[in-house]
Amino acid sequence: MLNISASRRAAKKTLELNIAPLIDMVFILLIFFLVTTSFVKETGVDISRPTASTAVAKTKATILIGITRDNTIHLDRREMDVRAVRSGVERAMAENPDAGVVIVADKESRTGLVISVMDACKLAGAQNVALAASLPKGE
Repeated sequence: MLNISASRRAAKKTLELNIAPLIDMVFILLIFFLVTTSFVKETGVDISRPTASTAVAKTKATILIGITRDNTIHLDRREMDVRAVRSGVERAMAENPDAGVVIVADKESRTGLVISVMDACKLAGAQNVALAASLPKGE
C-alpha cells in the first residue's frame, strides 16, 4: 500500500530554500559598489559658469570655493566673508596639502571679489589656484 501522507512530509523537507548565500552575495555586491563609487564635489550653490574653449578637467583632489552672482562666497557649503577665505583654505590645505584650489565664480560676479579670493588662496599657501569654466556648447 502507498502511504501518501508520509511521502508528502518527505517532499516538504526537501523543498527548503536556503537564502543565506544569496544574502551574502548581495552584501558583497553592496560593499563593491560603495567602494568603487566616485563622489562629485560641489560648491553647494547654484552658479552659472562662464565658458572657455580652453577649459580642461582637473582630476586631482581640489578645494572648491563658490562665488555666486550676488557676490557671496561659499567654502564647504558654508557662506563666508572674503576675510575668512584665507583661514578656510589653510584649514583645508592642512587636511590635504597637495590639493589645488578651484574657484567656481558666477559670470555675473564682481571681478574684484574673484581676484581678492584668488589672492587669499595664494596667501594661504595654495600653489595651484584655478578658475572654473565650462566648454562652449558644440565642442
